[in-house]
Amino acid sequence: MQEAKNGDKVKVHYHGRLTSGETFDSSEGREPLEFEVGSGMVIKGFDDGVTGMKVGDKKTVNISAEQAYGEKNPDMVVEYPRSQFPSHIELKVGEQLVMSSASGQQFQVRIAEIKDEVILLDANHPLAGEELIFDIELVEIVGSKPLIIMP
Repeated sequence: MQEAKNGDKVKVHYHGRLTSGETFDSSEGREPLEFEVGSGMVIKGFDDGVTGMKVGDKKTVNISAEQAYGEKNPDMVVEYPRSQFPSHIELKVGEQLVMSSASGQQFQVRIAEIKDEVILLDANHPLAGEELIFDIELVEIVGSKPLIIMP
């Protein structure tokens, strides 16, 4: 039976949770996730976990922060003047906001702390610094990239 390898398009069902047991994502009730193995479409630890699986295989993989979304980068937590926020916006710790850079690029931040004069905004991925656990089931190997042999 064929094993999933780099270049294969696969479909998987998954259940992702933190080491605390808290679920952060799941394909339950949805179509399976389809991606190309080794293409960087999913985090490296997930990619590596699917590699070598056969259709119908189920497994649990523990993925270190380094193989997931990386460690939290303290340089990505910035102070932003509270006076720069519109007065009609209710600020709450944990709330996600979309900010724009000087060049117009948009990115998500999370309110990490609210102080009198400044708001601490965290631009790290919400799962940065977390070890992740995935239960994975390989549903289908859809196809693989054709092998090109050069003369």
